[in-house]
Amino acid sequence: MNETIKKFGYPKNVLSEYEHWVVLLRPKQVTAGSLVLACKEPATSFSEVSVSAYSELAQVTKAMENALKRSVEYEKINYLALMMVDKEVHFHVLPRYQGVRRIVGVTFTDEAWPKPADITNVTELTDQEFKQLHAFIKNHWDN
Repeated sequence: MNETIKKFGYPKNVLSEYEHWVVLLRPKQVTAGSLVLACKEPATSFSEVSVSAYSELAQVTKAMENALKRSVEYEKINYLALMMVDKEVHFHVLPRYQGVRRIVGVTFTDEAWPKPADITNVTELTDQEFKQLHAFIKNHWDN
């Protein structure tokens, strides 16, 4: 696995893994169910991603969005490909919603709604709450 994937907690934080992609629960939750979608290839720009990885991306995003819709009930979803610090191709996937979501006993608010997400404003979780959130979202995955 590349360094970006490891930084976001592979293999502990994995929700689902595919041939070319891995989906991880983001350690810092901007909104309920914030994820990292990372390419396993060593690509450092989106144009370097292989055709087979691009093809698989449709399957991955469908499964990911379905699981988040069932678990978090988002209204919109943001895909941020910042790659400012972590060089390999990855997206921060942020479910967006108005109001609050109460999941595994934690209250999550999308503070920036309906404006662009503020990735510096996160809900702090204990290790136990993070594990419970991981299990909750993984339970809504179809694979």
